[in-house]
Amino acid sequence: MGIEVAMLTGDSEAVARFVADELAIDTYFAEVLPDEKDEKVIELQEQGKLVAMVGDGVNDAPALTRADVGIAIGSGTDVAIESADIVLVENDPLDVVKLVQLSRASYRKMQENLVWATGYNVFALPLAAGILAPIGILLSPAIGAVFMSASTVIVAINAQRLRNADLSA
Repeated sequence: MGIEVAMLTGDSEAVARFVADELAIDTYFAEVLPDEKDEKVIELQEQGKLVAMVGDGVNDAPALTRADVGIAIGSGTDVAIESADIVLVENDPLDVVKLVQLSRASYRKMQENLVWATGYNVFALPLAAGILAPIGILLSPAIGAVFMSASTVIVAINAQRLRNADLSA
């Protein structure tokens, strides 16, 4: 997915290494005390990285707030949920992968809609302004309004296609 994954855990070095190896996690920080999680997020950000933090406990709240994107597990504490930008309903770590896939699909869809709307307006606005009037073709304001409404409907329908996005993790 082109994402570097780092794990912050209070567990021992041996446990952290085992989990990181099993899950193919790029970087891990073991024996991290609760108040050090926020510092680790700062450290990663100072390296120029955009940081998404996933957590579920009270001790994760400062790091969830500091991260560029804070993601709380829905079964977590109220403090973690209040501190996060996004709350995962299920307690499934693979939902983070689905979240990234949905985010990327949404961004692509936004770009598609922007290109469509720009292209449509480059064509439709001169028509509505009367560019073809010298050759006897006039567009009534009512027809112009219908064309603009059609553009909005097409963009909305295209956005609805996100419901069919493949989010298989």
